[in-house]
Amino acid sequence: MEHRINFEFSGRYHTLGDKNSSRETWIVLHGYGQLAGSFIRRFSVLENHGIRIIAPEALSRFYMQDTEQRMKSGDARVGASWMTREDRLADIDNYIAFLNAVYAREVDPASPITVVGFSQGAATATRWLLDGKVGFSRLILWAGILPPDIDFSRGKELLTEKDIVLVYGTRDPFLNDARFTEMNLLAEKLGVKPRQIVFDGEHEIDATTLKLFV
Repeated sequence: MEHRINFEFSGRYHTLGDKNSSRETWIVLHGYGQLAGSFIRRFSVLENHGIRIIAPEALSRFYMQDTEQRMKSGDARVGASWMTREDRLADIDNYIAFLNAVYAREVDPASPITVVGFSQGAATATRWLLDGKVGFSRLILWAGILPPDIDFSRGKELLTEKDIVLVYGTRDPFLNDARFTEMNLLAEKLGVKPRQIVFDGEHEIDATTLKLFV
């Protein structure tokens, strides 16, 4: 028989920029297999423009290679994941609670707030924002799309007046016609029309493209 228990749990996050002197705040959510400490460095080009960056890290970490591969290669890299298909609803509840806690501690609601979800982080960001406890002006879905398992009536209420941006590279191997069709159908169901920014690149955060938002 399966049981559940609630207990205190800590999560980590990284920041760039000064909280008191920044003109706006970006909360950036990494993709599958990444860690916040390295992910946040991709946004360092924004720091000199008065933008503070907050990068929470997913709560589930794992070795990128299995035991046999690690023993052969010596590669002990660790990544993190926001969720998997196993016990996914509990993972979603946990990361929403974690992200709300980071927001409450670190963000001045009076500051313009941009939320960036990269790859797997795009679905994470959307689900989090639809929880409704975060004030934000812009959602950037970078190399990822809207998740299909959201409350669309809630989404219409919270997203229709926001700036929704889809950013992707021309050679991203994870985005294809089927994924774009899915994205368009979900956006239509939500009643939003994301603007698109396309760069010459792959599945990555592109520094030149980031500067377009400054």
